[in-house]
Amino acid sequence: MSDLTSQTTYIEYGTRPFLAVLFSLFLAGFAIFSSLYCVQPMMPIFAQYFQVSPTHSSFPLSFSTIALAIGLLFTGLISDRFGRKPVMVAALFLAASLSIISSILAVWHVFLINRILIGLSVSGVAAVAMTYIGEEVAQKDIGFAMGLYISGTAIGGMGGRLIAGVLIDYISWQSAMMIIGVLNLGVATAFYLLLPQSKHFQSYPIRFNRFYESFVKNLANKKLRLLFLQGFILMGCFVSVFNYMSYRLLEAPYQLSQTWIGLISIAYLAGIYSSPRAASWGCRFGRHQVLPTMLFMMLVGLLVMLLPTLWAVLIGLIIFVFAFFAAHSTASSWVSVQSLQYRAVGSSLYLFFYYLGSSILGSSSGLIWEYAGWWGLTCFISLILFWGLFLAFQLKHLK
Repeated sequence: MSDLTSQTTYIEYGTRPFLAVLFSLFLAGFAIFSSLYCVQPMMPIFAQYFQVSPTHSSFPLSFSTIALAIGLLFTGLISDRFGRKPVMVAALFLAASLSIISSILAVWHVFLINRILIGLSVSGVAAVAMTYIGEEVAQKDIGFAMGLYISGTAIGGMGGRLIAGVLIDYISWQSAMMIIGVLNLGVATAFYLLLPQSKHFQSYPIRFNRFYESFVKNLANKKLRLLFLQGFILMGCFVSVFNYMSYRLLEAPYQLSQTWIGLISIAYLAGIYSSPRAASWGCRFGRHQVLPTMLFMMLVGLLVMLLPTLWAVLIGLIIFVFAFFAAHSTASSWVSVQSLQYRAVGSSLYLFFYYLGSSILGSSSGLIWEYAGWWGLTCFISLILFWGLFLAFQLKHLK
């Protein structure tokens, strides 16, 4: 009887708590990723305002994501001690407040320090949300819940880019940052009120030996190592495309305004659809089939974007975004299942490599853009994606 009672305490699809979890984490995904990625369409503005190069203009995003990657190594451990919901609530309020502060402190080096702090605060949600889903949601519904959470992060990334991209044509970038920060304060309040308390969380004291053991156990698993590398590849390629797409579309033959460049972010809608769908594809065809297929689709989208028409760029971008979010949803849910004993650290390590890819490839691809243009950038990203395909086929043989 006790086993049955224990099983029914997990949150299942179709119940009111399940809807509350999805909506709360959807809002959290929006808040953290709008805070993180609102600076991406502003990169050309930063280059002019702060008098820096295109590569340096990517630093506000890259510094945030490298801080996020580092923070992810520790936030899972902190949440093991203090709980999932308290850590996420504190992180959301802090990220929103720092976004408001960064709109006021418009000195390059101070602005970069503030972006580092935003990255660290965002890490309090990014890994812990995945762990919360893994602990509280019934196993059969984890893939679907994870996919919808990732849809929230997609809308957050799109919303941050879209809001900022449209606003900076009419108001200063500082005012745009202020609006996003105030909006996310409201989101943090709603999250605190709506998210159900954990029922399966067990507090652990912060001990270095357990911290070390959990990392060693996860890194000793070859399948997990390959999935961590997939995260590095996926996010690095994705951010590289969006970082320098703005520069490309400002130039001939497109010469778009910042508003229209911001509207290109509607391509994220494809990811909002594909993230939860990836769960059903994984159940039907197997994750080992879905992942390489989506990596190949990313390559196809990248090649379509080479065609010098705006429609081709938009269609290629939609294909690329669709495949990226499906691949990320597949890989992240795979990690959550694979690292069952040390799920929090497994999720943290996956996201560490994920955002490390964003920082390293996102900034280094700026040098490719400066010296070889879009064709050179396409060749560079294609090579990275071929590496991802090679690793995906290795994963397939490990099933």
